[in-house]
This record gives sequence, C-alpha cells and structure tokens, in this order.
Amino acid sequence: MSSAHNDVVELILKDHRRMEELFRTMRNAEADRAGALAEFANLLIAHGEAEEEKVYPDLARRDPVDEDDVEHGVHEHQEGNEALLALLEIADTSSEAWDEKLEDLVAAVTHHLDEEERTLLNDAREHVPDARRAELAEAFVRSRAEHLEAACGSPANVRAVVERGKREGKSED
Repeated sequence: MSSAHNDVVELILKDHRRMEELFRTMRNAEADRAGALAEFANLLIAHGEAEEEKVYPDLARRDPVDEDDVEHGVHEHQEGNEALLALLEIADTSSEAWDEKLEDLVAAVTHHLDEEERTLLNDAREHVPDARRAELAEAFVRSRAEHLEAACGSPANVRAVVERGKREGKSED
C-alpha cells in the first residue's frame, strides 16, 4: 500500500483539501482574503499544470480510465483558471463584486474536485499499480514545485495560462 507522500492520488487529494480550506478563509470577511487568494492562485495553477503535464497523460493511456474523463478534467481546469483570473482582476476584497467572483470560483473548482475525485482518482486508485502511483507522485511534486517557484499564480501568469488554454481549445464553449 502506498503512503500519502508517495501516492499521487493522496497528494492530489491533499491539495484539494487545502483549496477547500482557502475557500473558507476567502469567504471570511475578517480574514486576510488577499493573502489566501495569492496562496490559492499559486496552488490552483501549479496543481492543475502538474496534473495536465504529468498525471493526466498517464491516466488517459490506461484501461479502464475513461479518456473523456481526462479531457473533461482539462476543460474544468480551464473553467477554474478563468474564474480565478476574474477574481484576481478585482482589487477590493471587501466588494460585492469580489464576493460574486469568489462564489463563481468556488463553484467551478468544487465541481471539478468532486468529479475528479469520483472518476479519475478512484480509477487511478483501483487500476494504477502502487509503484506507478509513486512514480507519478514524484513527477507531480517536481512539476508542481517548478510552477510554484515561478510564481505561477500571479495575475499575469494566470492570464497567460487562460489564453494558452483558449488557443489549445481547452474551453467548452
């Protein structure tokens, strides 16, 4: 049995739980909303990019993992990134507009987390051998760290990620 630090499924789930904690902080008007958003932006972009670079391609090649589920996950990353960019573009964290954009972000990301956990991650847990999940964990952690070191959650980078996603057809318009 894989331990949490060398199982890509457990690492992804850990990030998901941290995202949910950051949502709670961002919803709290008394909290450091801007600080929580900055951490969230870095985590969301690094996490999604690492999944798409290192995890999703491997899962898409496996039976019985549904390749459509992988593609749908990529589309949902794009939706989350677009919602993140919309929130990052509002400077006043105490404004009604900020609260509205936060709720759009929460809806997009929590929908994705729920679907990914029920489909891709359950399939990976059941059908990807422990040794391969450990290899994917190493690749995921390395990629995620590289993105975090590059300040991937900056508004300029999030905008670039969103635009790249549109060019690559990741949006489900």
